[in-house]
Amino acid sequence: MARQSKRMKSLSKKAAGLGLLQLPDAVKALKGLEEGLPKAIKRIGFDQTVEIAVRLGVDPRQADQIVRGSIVLPHGIGKSQRVIVFAQGDNVKLAQSAGADLVGGKELADKIKDGWLDFDVAIATPDMMGVVGPLGRVLGPRGLMPSPRAGTVTQDVATAVREYKAGKVEFRVDNGSNVHCVVGRMSFDSDKLTENIESLLSFIRSLKPNASKGVYVRGVVVSATMMPAILVAV
Repeated sequence: MARQSKRMKSLSKKAAGLGLLQLPDAVKALKGLEEGLPKAIKRIGFDQTVEIAVRLGVDPRQADQIVRGSIVLPHGIGKSQRVIVFAQGDNVKLAQSAGADLVGGKELADKIKDGWLDFDVAIATPDMMGVVGPLGRVLGPRGLMPSPRAGTVTQDVATAVREYKAGKVEFRVDNGSNVHCVVGRMSFDSDKLTENIESLLSFIRSLKPNASKGVYVRGVVVSATMMPAILVAV
């Protein structure tokens, strides 16, 4: 087990003493967690990413209980995502005009096969899936494989690029029945973080599989890159 730093020990103890909080209070508590730390303990010098983890009442081993999706959060995520597009013909210019960082076809696929993975989102038009399909072994495990369900296999590449550049996020339930998703930065106002999380939770609730029985959303925590988790009442 990794040894905790004095900072993390102190913050974890403080977070544990907060108990279960309503979402707005949990966000404020996370943003104020470092207040009151001894002067000897250094503060984090970068804008931390804020994430939520949602425990769901689903069995991810069953195909009809997989929960996944994508959503444009009201206030973005505070990060400019690097977007690549597999396209040809007129779609090349459309993707470029929308702000894609790189657009290509077979040569782009070959670049990825050679080990290049310097991007956050991959989008493809349906007619390019013959080129993209063989990349599944590389992109799939990293959550980068274009998918119709996530909206990253689409004929409307311009809209897809603009949405991801604006802060669209993807999520998928993991083997432990949890969904993890970035919802912003610590520099965001508490109200904006809260609105982002509320939008995401509402969307996740709307995706409840028919095969899921009993309580669907079983637990929520909010945390940051170098911060312990705060329990959120659901």
